[in-house]
Amino acid sequence: MGCGKRTGHSTSGCVCDVVRAILDIQDNVQDDCGCGSNCFMEPLGAIRPNMKDRVNTRVFVLKNADGSPFHAFFKGCSDACVSIYFRVEEVFDNCCATLRVLKPMDCEDHPVDLSGHGKCCIDFDKVCKVEEFEATNDCVTVDLSCFCAIQCIEDVNLDLC
Repeated sequence: MGCGKRTGHSTSGCVCDVVRAILDIQDNVQDDCGCGSNCFMEPLGAIRPNMKDRVNTRVFVLKNADGSPFHAFFKGCSDACVSIYFRVEEVFDNCCATLRVLKPMDCEDHPVDLSGHGKCCIDFDKVCKVEEFEATNDCVTVDLSCFCAIQCIEDVNLDLC
């Protein structure tokens, strides 16, 4: 299980199972928010229970086999438009998913350019400046069995159509 390796016992990995659980949690948004800190905590809002707005998204980051964060590009930004933050939209064909790319924002509602030196990688110092997220209209389809880890960041309310 994990990193795209399949065993004789299972056809999906833990990342796939977690993303499915996140989708189920998002689909069953409730007003009563409890406490918690991991990806399986229910209801949606449990990761940050004192939020004023009703939440509809569990923001997460996927990690590649080398530990680096998976990233995708989005349109509508004057600088490098890259993000490591996602919202699950759909899980299908056993372990594939459509993920919405989320625009990283600072506390003053400015986009955070996460690209590193020479625009080739993610600048981890800039990741620490991300305070909020904005939904983009860009999605990416992934094979969840290709990732080794998933980290849930927080539960937020995104303006979605």
